[in-house]
Amino acid sequence: MMRNALTEAEVVALLEGVIDPQLERSIVELGMVRGVVAKRRRVQVSVALPAPSYPGRSEMHEAISTALTEGGADKAVIDFTTMTEQERGVLKQRLVGAEPSSPQDVFTSTRVIAVGSGKGGVGKSSVSANLAIALSRRGKRTIIIDADVYGFSIPRMLGVEDRPIIVEDMILPPKAHGVSVISIGFFSDEANPVIWRGPMLHKALTQFVTDVYWGTPDIAIIDMPPGTGDVALSMSQFLPASEVIVVTTPQVAAQRVAQRSAYMARKVKLSVTGVIENMSWFTGNDGERYELFGAGGGGLLAQELGVPLLGQVPLVPALREGGDLGTPIMVTEPGSEAALSIDAIASELLKIAPPRIRLPLMGSR
Repeated sequence: MMRNALTEAEVVALLEGVIDPQLERSIVELGMVRGVVAKRRRVQVSVALPAPSYPGRSEMHEAISTALTEGGADKAVIDFTTMTEQERGVLKQRLVGAEPSSPQDVFTSTRVIAVGSGKGGVGKSSVSANLAIALSRRGKRTIIIDADVYGFSIPRMLGVEDRPIIVEDMILPPKAHGVSVISIGFFSDEANPVIWRGPMLHKALTQFVTDVYWGTPDIAIIDMPPGTGDVALSMSQFLPASEVIVVTTPQVAAQRVAQRSAYMARKVKLSVTGVIENMSWFTGNDGERYELFGAGGGGLLAQELGVPLLGQVPLVPALREGGDLGTPIMVTEPGSEAALSIDAIASELLKIAPPRIRLPLMGSR
């Protein structure tokens, strides 16, 4: 008995269930479906992408093919084309609506967590990158903004392969391991230093928040530069209700320096949520823990600040190697001592009630 032929309306209905992995919206809702031809149970679909090298193209092809075959198509032919300038303008309108008069016009509820340290070399960025993955794997829509403009490292640490896509004057950030990422590293060569004064730095960070399409994230991790410079001041202006987590190592000297960044945060009205102690110990082949950098610095700092010690991360070569190679330990060795410690920190963080925060998605120039 011959099955009923699919109609074009039925094909469109099937495509409504296909979600763009980049924008996390239906490809029909986004206006990407340019045309549908249905002849009996043979279907041909034309899909317009915002750019020729659009991330997730192969994933989208597979999702469309699965939706159509499971919906009754015997054969599905999928053609990808590139949007015209006019179509990209329509896409932007669908995503963000009318041009806002101020960033506050388009705020959406998001928990913003700035990860900072008093000095470099304490593993702040590797903690930020792996913590973002841990939160994403706990079902939280997580983004990470690399605010360490002079020492950007997040794209390399996460192994980001794609580049941001520009739609009109809106930036679509790439994703890695379920986390959306933006960094000056996408727009600057690692061999060339970024030499900016405060106003340029402030403008770049503002654009990272307002000119990037983030969708509706649950948590935004901000990888801060070390120290107490301009970035903290900028954060207090355009994300005034952000939380700050301070990363330190166990030795007292590092703890004292980290303390300054916490005091700076409070001085500019940013709340300090907790402390993470990194490089807490090294577990040898004999099973013994060796405290190579001393002990107690993280706990002492947390006590002095009156905040919880969220956790301690051991010194594990794979954690450092993963950052160098773009293979985060939360992905490659999720059952390792360091990964389990970071996952436990994510759990503790989610137990803490966040302040009421609103994060801009798009803003005025």
